[in-house]
Amino acid sequence: MNIRERIIEAFQNEIEKPIMDIDLAKYLEIDPSQFKVIFDILAKMADEGILIATHKKKYGTPEMFGMLAGKVEVTQRGFGFVMVDGSATAGKKNDGSASSDVFIPAGEMGGAMNNDRVLIKIVKGLDGEKRREGTIVKVIERANTQVVGVFQRNNNFGFVIVDDKKINQDVFISFNNTKNAQSGDKVVVKIIKWPDGDKKAEGKVIEVLGNKNDPGVDILSVIYKYGLPDAFPKAVESAAEQISTEVAKEDLVGRRDLRNETIVTIDGPDAKDLDDAVSVELLDNGNYRLGVHIADVTHYVKEGSILDKEAFERATSVYLVNKVVPMLPRRLSNGICSLNPQVDRLTLSISMEIDEKGHVVSHDIFESVICTKERMIYDDVSDILAGERLDELSRYEYLFDYFKRTQELQKILRNRRDVRGAIDFNFPEAKIKCDEEGRAVDVVKENRRIANRIIEEFMLVANETVAEHFFWMDMPFVYRIHELPKEEKIEKFNQFLGNFGYIIKMKDGEVHPKAIQILLNKVEGTREEHIINKLMLRSLKQAKYSPLNEGHFGLAAKYYCHFTSPIRRYPDLQIHRIIKECINGKLSEKRIERLKGIVESASLQSSERERLAEQAERDADDMKKAEYMLSHVGETYDGVISSVTSFGFFVELDNTVEGLVRIANLTDDYYYYAEQLMQLIGEHTKRTFKIGDLVRVLVRRVDVDLREIDFEFVEVIEAHDLKASTVIDEKA
Repeated sequence: MNIRERIIEAFQNEIEKPIMDIDLAKYLEIDPSQFKVIFDILAKMADEGILIATHKKKYGTPEMFGMLAGKVEVTQRGFGFVMVDGSATAGKKNDGSASSDVFIPAGEMGGAMNNDRVLIKIVKGLDGEKRREGTIVKVIERANTQVVGVFQRNNNFGFVIVDDKKINQDVFISFNNTKNAQSGDKVVVKIIKWPDGDKKAEGKVIEVLGNKNDPGVDILSVIYKYGLPDAFPKAVESAAEQISTEVAKEDLVGRRDLRNETIVTIDGPDAKDLDDAVSVELLDNGNYRLGVHIADVTHYVKEGSILDKEAFERATSVYLVNKVVPMLPRRLSNGICSLNPQVDRLTLSISMEIDEKGHVVSHDIFESVICTKERMIYDDVSDILAGERLDELSRYEYLFDYFKRTQELQKILRNRRDVRGAIDFNFPEAKIKCDEEGRAVDVVKENRRIANRIIEEFMLVANETVAEHFFWMDMPFVYRIHELPKEEKIEKFNQFLGNFGYIIKMKDGEVHPKAIQILLNKVEGTREEHIINKLMLRSLKQAKYSPLNEGHFGLAAKYYCHFTSPIRRYPDLQIHRIIKECINGKLSEKRIERLKGIVESASLQSSERERLAEQAERDADDMKKAEYMLSHVGETYDGVISSVTSFGFFVELDNTVEGLVRIANLTDDYYYYAEQLMQLIGEHTKRTFKIGDLVRVLVRRVDVDLREIDFEFVEVIEAHDLKASTVIDEKA
């Protein structure tokens, strides 16, 4: 245990009040020659907000001084909430509720901006009351070193209206720091002075992206807003250029040659980074042999290389409507690493024998070389299996029986997952179509067809099998875990479900995933299916990466990892290295010990970057949906009420676009919000608006910058009937 860890442990378990730095050093039995080291560590911990230091060099936890540390989330209206992290005393609840949010009024923000780490003092709710209120005492760490926004010139200075509306103040730009930006330009600004009292933040324009209405500037602004690394550094591109575009003969040594087998890729029409291919064979004993062949990216991206370091920093590819921010340079992701048709490619394969009940009775993991027969499209394969467009797709006739086998195996694997209770969310994805200039011209709903489900099942069983294999080998590994949902989240979801006549049964505060799957099966095909799916997903915890195998709740799987996409996900790339070193007998005790630190840092980095990528992708989708609806102001649509709030109700259209009917625009009555019923009720007419109602709305207003779409209520087409609740458990 190092000195820092000893300090934290002492404050967690032993020291109960502030202590002088020298007394702490003596208490920890630090050698006097190391006193300067411990003093420096204490000062750094104080800078980080883990400890508080007085001017007399007394140190204590924030709680000892009546303070808490955490991250602040600011709302568009200026107030915020601090998610307390517990600092050095994580797990203690000196005030009875250290793990809950603390409300911060707009006037008590102390110059903090969205996502800053801060120290706060509780001013209300000290006795464990439900709502606590605080004031920000100090900003420990700034989250927004640069921002993106629209520049406005004003004589001898300028200011920037920040895109992130949670940063609800303009940034002042002096004349010398405008970089010749013009009014209406989208710019990237480096913060050089932070807000202080009534003074706004001050910044310096470091890049002009172009006028906010220029094609492509909107997506570019999202890239900069989230700090996504778009262009690769020259050294990284140079390293990629050194890699051959063809597989060399020496690369084949020691690999199993599968080039004569029937192996295909099945992807979307726009995919260019093809990292998985499949093969299916019916064995004489009635079992199936499923081969999942994954691009061997690690052959080209060596550990510790400049390519590897860049991939680690990015951790994931980000898909922003019509633009991809890749994890690897395109020479690799779209070239030598992509399993393009009719060319040799290096792969890491898993071959699984699967019985009629979907059990993997044996498996083998090995390095290979393949040459895919075809680059198939989801819709084409789905049409073939549905008996559609067969003349048009006759060139693939030699694969028709092959695809039928894949469908047979998919059904077997899906049935096995259903039996154990895996949750299968049937989410129609929104496909945003853009013109040549990148402007949204349509939003359509894309459903998962049979070919999508085939590949999904094949990847799931491969990921499970690999995870279980290495779990029992007790090797350092990166697992994909999904923890049990919190009891209060399910209780709140049950309150919502009551509107549709369902309640999910809990036992000892826990819910079985099979109960959720039974619910989703019951609502399949109903008007409220998508709403229930979406709210259920929000009630569950987010999956993440971890060096510890803690199972996957949503998949009802004891073992799970991400093995199948090393071109676009760093965890897959990292475990490929471990797999290859293991099957080639290169894992020494020293190497295994080193890998423990590597998988821990890869898990943390990948989880954090995944969250950021999800936020950026969601933001870009919302922006483009608003852009599309801007050209439809004044038109009417039918949609379903997806949520009800105190300020109005949201309506989701069939194309997944969602907009708000504001309570202020419901002029036929005074409406109040019945929170327990989750309804808006007219005081005089008793008219109700509730989740599940089918309504007609008119597009009233669209603000692309705010990602806001306002609807005007026209009429109720069909009211949702409330039903008596049916209790659902895993035995239902």
